[in-house]
Amino acid sequence: MSLSLDIAAALRPLVGQTFLPARTVSATDAGVTIALDVLSVEMLGVSCEELRLDVPALTGASINQLKQWAAGLCQRITYLLEPLGPLEFDAQNQQVLIRSQPPDAATSPGHTKYYEVLLSALGGGRFLLRRYQADRGVPGRQPVPIRVTHEQLAKLVNDLVATLPTP
Repeated sequence: MSLSLDIAAALRPLVGQTFLPARTVSATDAGVTIALDVLSVEMLGVSCEELRLDVPALTGASINQLKQWAAGLCQRITYLLEPLGPLEFDAQNQQVLIRSQPPDAATSPGHTKYYEVLLSALGGGRFLLRRYQADRGVPGRQPVPIRVTHEQLAKLVNDLVATLPTP
């Protein structure tokens, strides 16, 4: 089985349920683990706080390997609400920060929403996806749920695995 099929199978019995606090749903295949902190599961999609992909084989990966992964992700993941683009490369901490480019400021005047992806090789290879909202005139940002259809989630998981750099 693939990770996308495994996570779909884990979510299927949860359809119609809401979780507060979020419930972690995960699947592992070939040493790679996908985990979602799920808020609700519906017939058409899922709402989650964050999505993580842990790839122990990328522990200590070079910044060039992370850049390669970031480039592949930004090129393939075109079906979220906003396009993604690399924002920062941190060789010292072995991390790449990717964000929505541009963020969504049109749907809610005074609010800006964006995806943020952190790729990290420090302490284990990890992809971390979250969504945030920043309110004009208010310092800081607040996490907001990531909402995707089941088909988008399957495609996202498949794209994450397909773009993994070889260690």
